[in-house]
Amino acid sequence: MVTAVVGANWGDEGKGKITDMLGNESDIIIRFQGGSNAGHTIVNDYGKFALHILPSGIFYNHTTSIIGNGVALNIPDFCREIKGIVDRGVPQPKILVSDRAQIVMPYHILFDECEEERLAGKSFGSTKSGIAPFYSDKYAKIGFQVSELFLDDDALRDKIRRVLPVKNAILENLYGKPAIKEEDILAVLHEYRDMIKPYVCDVSSFLHQALKDNKRILLEGQLGTLKDPDHGIYPMVTSSSTLAAYGAIGVGIPPYEIKKIVTVVKAYSSAVGAGEFVSEIFGDEADELRKRGGDGGEFGATTGRPRRMGWFDAVASRYGCRMQGATDVALTVLDVLGYLDKLPVCVGYEIEGKVTKDFPTTAELAKAKPVYEILDGWKSDIRGIKKYEELPENCRKYIEFIEKEIGVKITMVSNGPKREDIIYR
Repeated sequence: MVTAVVGANWGDEGKGKITDMLGNESDIIIRFQGGSNAGHTIVNDYGKFALHILPSGIFYNHTTSIIGNGVALNIPDFCREIKGIVDRGVPQPKILVSDRAQIVMPYHILFDECEEERLAGKSFGSTKSGIAPFYSDKYAKIGFQVSELFLDDDALRDKIRRVLPVKNAILENLYGKPAIKEEDILAVLHEYRDMIKPYVCDVSSFLHQALKDNKRILLEGQLGTLKDPDHGIYPMVTSSSTLAAYGAIGVGIPPYEIKKIVTVVKAYSSAVGAGEFVSEIFGDEADELRKRGGDGGEFGATTGRPRRMGWFDAVASRYGCRMQGATDVALTVLDVLGYLDKLPVCVGYEIEGKVTKDFPTTAELAKAKPVYEILDGWKSDIRGIKKYEELPENCRKYIEFIEKEIGVKITMVSNGPKREDIIYR
């Protein structure tokens, strides 16, 4: 059986914890898209970790972790993360990398930095991890696939000579940077080949057999629906599909094998980077929620940037769940809200005098004002509670109100950062 764990909103929903938790009941855990540009924070018996490219189930001895073909593979980051967790006492993980995954090259990061610098105040808020230039090259068919690392030098030089004229023309004439040298790229490819060789696998074939053997497979998505390049707040989106549907493509399995889609929804809203955010709050109100939020505050796991804060957005969350095809919802960081007397919930958008509950395109979204319904807070600490009926009445009312608004059953409620801080419904 294949289960996908994906985000409903802007990312930062707590997918790492849910993946880590569900990993206990899985045999194989796979990252299927994105790269090192976002992180998942995990708190377990080994400590607190911020993972950027490794699957969040990497901490279990009984699982195989996989980097799928849809991932933007930064090989130095990948190897650094493995060493980082092993150095902290985590057993050496069993991990495979798809031979069809493509590689983030040093010049992708350079181009990302140059473009953000060129755009200045109109930038996309990139993490400067090279993700957009990477995916641009992938679809322009000038990217380097892991399997190509094992070509002979003549074949590698031939490809490098096809790629570099394009790169150097832009670097020198648009950005005013020095040209990249052929020998430098060849040396990088040799280095990457040696680093990744122990992990390379025909992942699609591996999963084909795993499905025959009835293995439990968990797909882990990065970011959320609203960062999807087709269905998100374009152009302030990421460069790979964040939807569960892409999971089948990003690992190489039939789409009908995905039976369960756990969509993670935050009990309030947060976002890193630019883009429309209708329920965003500011000033002291935002600072207080940011300080109390997440695990140790709401700051990007990759960049450390303060996250933008907002109240729960039922319009965006309902849309996010619909686009993901949610079969279950995991509601996270509910414990954070225990300090509030009142809880605003955005239940609609007012656009040019009309109220809608449908999530609009970006141009319309820019005009939207939040329409709030105010619920009573529960004014208590709910960490440590294991049974739903033991939650305060107003807390249960908040959960059930959200569930009604988004139209999908909330089957898990996270009331703390640790793996065991979960209430099943």
